Amino acid sequence: MPAKKRSTTRSGTELPSTLERSPKKAQETWLATHEAAVEQYGEGERAHRTAFASLKHSFEKVGDHWEEKDEKGPSDRQAARRGPEARAHRDGGDSAGGVNANATKSHLLDVARRLDVRGRSRMDKQQLVEAIQKANDRATAAARTKDA
Repeated sequence: MPAKKRSTTRSGTELPSTLERSPKKAQETWLATHEAAVEQYGEGERAHRTAFASLKHSFEKVGDHWEEKDEKGPSDRQAARRGPEARAHRDGGDSAGGVNANATKSHLLDVARRLDVRGRSRMDKQQLVEAIQKANDRATAAARTKDA
């Protein structure tokens, strides 16, 4: 079987695999922001972080892909930070990794159910966010192995 063709930006950057499995609107959001960030900051980690920050405003990670959120807005404390404050805390562990930590507990329970998170009914909101992050990481790893 021939290798799957990866989507790339004008600068030659490959589209992250989780976005390849996501709706076109999510892909376009990431690509447009990434291109603008590359023009401003150059290719690299900062351009990728900027593109994902933009994506997280309108999308949340569910399993191995991104889905549109019901309401736009920051998805966690890290996403709500701006400018120097955001950069100063980027390694502080505050990011929920694409999980919409600002969603209602009911929404988080629904996502956890879809991801078959065990024990979800006994979890508080923070535990749900952490469990969904782990389930997302497992789903992404499994999808990347399957795609390889």
